[in-house]
Amino acid sequence: MKKFDIPEHYRSTIIGEIKNRRRASDLRKQDFSPAEFSLGPITFILPRHFGFCYGVENAIERSYKAIRENPGKRLFLLSQMIHNPAVNEDLEGQGLRFILDTEGNQLHPWEDIDGNDVVIIPAFGTTIETEQMLLGKGVEIAKYNTTCPFVEKVWKRSADIGQKGFTIIIHGKHKHEETRATFSHSNQHAPSIVVRDLSDAALLADFMLGRATKEKLEQHFQGKMSANFNADRDLLRVGVVNQTTMLATETQEIADFFKSIMQEKFGEDYKSHFADTRDTLCYATNDNQQSTIEATKVHADLALVIGGYNSSNTSQIATILSNHFPTFFIKDATEIESQSTINHFHYESQTRLQTQNWLPNKSDIRIILTSGASCPDTVIEEVILHIASWFPQAISPEEALTSFMPDKA
Repeated sequence: MKKFDIPEHYRSTIIGEIKNRRRASDLRKQDFSPAEFSLGPITFILPRHFGFCYGVENAIERSYKAIRENPGKRLFLLSQMIHNPAVNEDLEGQGLRFILDTEGNQLHPWEDIDGNDVVIIPAFGTTIETEQMLLGKGVEIAKYNTTCPFVEKVWKRSADIGQKGFTIIIHGKHKHEETRATFSHSNQHAPSIVVRDLSDAALLADFMLGRATKEKLEQHFQGKMSANFNADRDLLRVGVVNQTTMLATETQEIADFFKSIMQEKFGEDYKSHFADTRDTLCYATNDNQQSTIEATKVHADLALVIGGYNSSNTSQIATILSNHFPTFFIKDATEIESQSTINHFHYESQTRLQTQNWLPNKSDIRIILTSGASCPDTVIEEVILHIASWFPQAISPEEALTSFMPDKA
């Protein structure tokens, strides 16, 4: 497994040791059950996989490399490197500036960028139009392109099925950086359309089966389909790919749904109308989500999910857990005001909430603790230390490590 050169202040001795022991006891990653990390009166239930993934560590390594290699130059990020405030604020503190926000709105004018500047492409990738514009300005974009290889895998798969005559259905959030980039790339090879969820997919299916009008479809998907999209022609052969941070089970559900629609419409000939794209699901997203699902099978009083409030993959983890436990999506330990008050985020409504009496007043409290793929381990450690400080009888995390067994839960 590749070791990345990321700043030490993102690493946690405690969380790193827990992960190392789990890795050593499960080299083939076949055990997705959680582990218990007990401090005495409080136990943290840690899923098998959480925190930085390959693509995030690669992006961070190359960003700090760009800073070291370009003293005196202006350094820009196309948008947030990853969806985590601690990482992005740290990079801004190193002198990097953002050109766009997470929805593509301009923060720094394009006309001010030239070939003397360093522009870093984030892990989400970018559109072909933006690449061409930067190249036209003489900007070197390959050296510090941190696009996640699993995002690029989606692009390659889209190109492959698009060249075979299939329309690309993208399961994603149409304003998200990654989905905008994937749409731009897939649109080079085939008509493309973005669906947010199964209800969007159902509207497309209604049209495919003659139960909805083209006008209704075009109105609903305005701004979410390629130019000159012709529903009569372009929905006869389809394949599904995804924004890699979406809920993997939902992507598969949507793909299976369209497969069933093609079977209903074309019978035995459905295979020539539906492209199997199961292999575009990101391994890290799958691992994190499957680990979260396994954690729902144990007894717990509540769940804490840590990550940036604009992080799609973190929101999926929070959604999974919220179906089973009181769940609080927080960005870091500062959101936990006290044993009685916690501030947290509701992703779907994009609102911050405050909850009282969030922590049970009892002995032997059990908390599922996990994070999104862009959250540093140090942030997890800070939450553990913050909560443990309220329990004078609790043992230290360092002492707890002496008896920690990775397969205990």
